[in-house]
Amino acid sequence: MNFGEDGGMRIIVAGASGFLGTHLTRRLAADGHDVLRLVRRPPGAGEIRWDPASGQLDPGALDGAAAVINLAGANIGEHRWTPRFKRVLWNSRVDSSRAIAQALADRPATDRPAVLLNASAVGWYGDTGDRPVEEGAPAGDGFMAELCRAWEAAVQPAEDAGVRVVRLRSGLPLHRDGGLLKPQLLPFKLGLGGTFGGGRQWIPWMSMADWLAAVVFLLGRDDIAGPVNLVGPAPVTNATFTKALGRELHRPAIWPVPGFALRLLLGELACEALVSHRVLPGVLLRAGFTHQLPDFRTALRVALEGDRTSGPQPTNR
Repeated sequence: MNFGEDGGMRIIVAGASGFLGTHLTRRLAADGHDVLRLVRRPPGAGEIRWDPASGQLDPGALDGAAAVINLAGANIGEHRWTPRFKRVLWNSRVDSSRAIAQALADRPATDRPAVLLNASAVGWYGDTGDRPVEEGAPAGDGFMAELCRAWEAAVQPAEDAGVRVVRLRSGLPLHRDGGLLKPQLLPFKLGLGGTFGGGRQWIPWMSMADWLAAVVFLLGRDDIAGPVNLVGPAPVTNATFTKALGRELHRPAIWPVPGFALRLLLGELACEALVSHRVLPGVLLRAGFTHQLPDFRTALRVALEGDRTSGPQPTNR
């Protein structure tokens, strides 16, 4: 991988304004990398214009880049899953991935970014119940599994051209500003928290510090390609999560939300709140990655305190 004179890389990031992208670009810049953001509006300093809906990304925009990270995609929990919004979810992920992969493939092999880290999700596996799964497990059923299959397939042109492609099957990073925690803080603080459905479904959490460290780790590991689960080493059930969050906020968590009520409120989106993802980070662990916060209760406490999400990270072998 090509590094600049100061040891940093030029890294192109799509989806830089989102929840994960904001934290990641901050971390990469702090590490000394030159970060360029892909934007759909007129670009400013440190930005490059693109139009993923039409598949337009000038291959020249990648000049001098050592890596591309694509986190683009509409927020899954932003609206009810109407047919129209499901198309938005689909197109915002698949179109952006295809545009980036094609731009990489269209560049000369001697002047092409060496790696593409492309977002995906643990939704790939569908409902795993109590069965633990690693990266070799097949795709499951349901809308999210279908979306993940198309999402991951869209980067094939880059892979065929010889780019190292890592598919980031992210779980649910813990941070008070987004992800798993943000939508639940208010009801819990009001004393209205409780389990979803029976509470037996597994949650594939990961501390934000570890999610960021894992992405940086994967940037530098030329021997890792394909799907990688970005999750903590010990998933917890919804019941465990609920009890721990109530304890940390010093609030009761005694109001379970039945599955039928979730479906009335959220429609098909409720399926994601009720599905079980007992997903393990097999590739990361075998590669020697060390989770800084492997214990859920400790990671939850740190997330609620809002610190240690962008500070120094441990060195992984």
